Amino acid sequence: MRKKNSGLRLRVSSFLFFFLCSFFTFAQVTSAIDSTSIKIGEQITYSIQVETDSTKLVVFPEGQTFSPLEMIESYKVDTLKNNDKFNLIKKYGLTQFDSGSYTIPRQKIIIGDKTVFTDSLKVEVHNIVVDTTKQGLYDIKPIIEVDKSGSNWWKYVLLTLLIISIIGFLIYWFIWRKKPLSEEEQIALLPPYDRAKLALKKLDESHYLEHENFKDYYSELTFIIRKYLDEKVYDRALESTTDELISRLNLLKDGNQVDISKDDIKKLESILKRADLVKFAKSAPDVELAKLDRNTIDIEIDNVKEALPEPTEEEKLLDIKYKEEQERKKKRKKVMVTIAIGVFLLMATFVGFGLKYGFSYVKDTIIGHESKELLEGNWVTSAYGFPPINISTPKVLKRVEVPMTEEEKSNVSVSAFSYGTLLDFFSVTVSTTVLNNAGENNIDLEKVSENSLKGFEAKGAKDIVVLRDKFTTPNGAEGLKTSGTLKIPSLTSEKLQSGNYTMLQFASNSVLQQIIITSAENDTYGDQMVERILNSVELKEAEE
Repeated sequence: MRKKNSGLRLRVSSFLFFFLCSFFTFAQVTSAIDSTSIKIGEQITYSIQVETDSTKLVVFPEGQTFSPLEMIESYKVDTLKNNDKFNLIKKYGLTQFDSGSYTIPRQKIIIGDKTVFTDSLKVEVHNIVVDTTKQGLYDIKPIIEVDKSGSNWWKYVLLTLLIISIIGFLIYWFIWRKKPLSEEEQIALLPPYDRAKLALKKLDESHYLEHENFKDYYSELTFIIRKYLDEKVYDRALESTTDELISRLNLLKDGNQVDISKDDIKKLESILKRADLVKFAKSAPDVELAKLDRNTIDIEIDNVKEALPEPTEEEKLLDIKYKEEQERKKKRKKVMVTIAIGVFLLMATFVGFGLKYGFSYVKDTIIGHESKELLEGNWVTSAYGFPPINISTPKVLKRVEVPMTEEEKSNVSVSAFSYGTLLDFFSVTVSTTVLNNAGENNIDLEKVSENSLKGFEAKGAKDIVVLRDKFTTPNGAEGLKTSGTLKIPSLTSEKLQSGNYTMLQFASNSVLQQIIITSAENDTYGDQMVERILNSVELKEAEE
């Protein structure tokens, strides 16, 4: 009997030995938490230990795979050597901000070409109990204004003002500024008589006679008298030959238009012909004769001046009007140049920003666009309803009353928040409906979607195109997405306007949560707003 018992114990011991050896051979992965009961917001440490050799690659879970708990930190892997094996220890910091009983799901670890799962673990999250008998109670603090975060708009304003100032200064400096006159411009403003006298003085200061350069000397001398005669006596004196000019002076003398003597005309003829010989026949007169001719021209200028009749009041008035007209022409020219420069700069700026940001964007920035202003405004992130729907919108959604009968109010409770309406160019509506006497999983989302579309039709929508697909929020909540196009009445005309719509429906037990967004068709800013709103949607379960 003892032999049988001893044999049995031997077989059992052998079985247990081989069982434990087999268990430790295949149980390469273990997981644990440092506490199974925490308070709201308290951190627990979740550990995964893997025993393997150095030839196998181990991949630990990453990201929010511990939902409903939130991972707040992922620590580096610790490595311990145990004979020919390695122990890899990976730790995570987890927490939860809602009380309740939660289960950390199984985690997937890849070891070489095999996939291993850890066990699921339960965690209790408790509320923080506050003893109100010992905790002082105080009145609600008044609302205080909070300064908005600073922005760099003033820098852009200063830069714009600086650029405008520089452009304005350059336009003033090169166009409108009364520039100091050069010597030539000052001489040009002198009366013809003073100009001729000054030209003779400059001729005296030249060195033509010292170098016996009679050709240039007589060219300038005859130009002085011809120019004076051209301005005061005969307006073609510069282009006429000597014979033509003398003939014209005699005609004016005979017609009593110019009181110049025959002797003065002969002296002018003699000097002009001598100048022709010097210029064309290369004649070389005596230096003293050249000086005498210069003095004769000086005297003849005085004689011509005295022979000319005094200008009448009408001529003086015409002269003043002429000068005023010239000033107006100069001012008009400056204005036209300034406008041309301004238009060019505006076009260059528009083209430059258009090439960088797009011409439609620049046009909408200058003219204004309602959707663009909403998109680039200060967005608001808030929670609406209960259970809450967290969503970011361009404007705060305001609570709206949903008309219901007393019977409907006894069966359901609805909280709705919206911005805009179906008839506006953009609208957002968020609603939460709680069925008071409903069982579990009895909400048909497709039927809800159909009823919402019938609501569109009741408001005048037509030609509704429907596309349905599954939708998952960033925090993992699954629902139904219904989107498409429709035609709705316009507030400004009798014609129907085309638009887009997007509806999200989520159901959890007896709770229905909906988000409805409408926007104008072919509105890029509206499409960007819709995408931004959809990416911001997060659903939270109600606290138990």
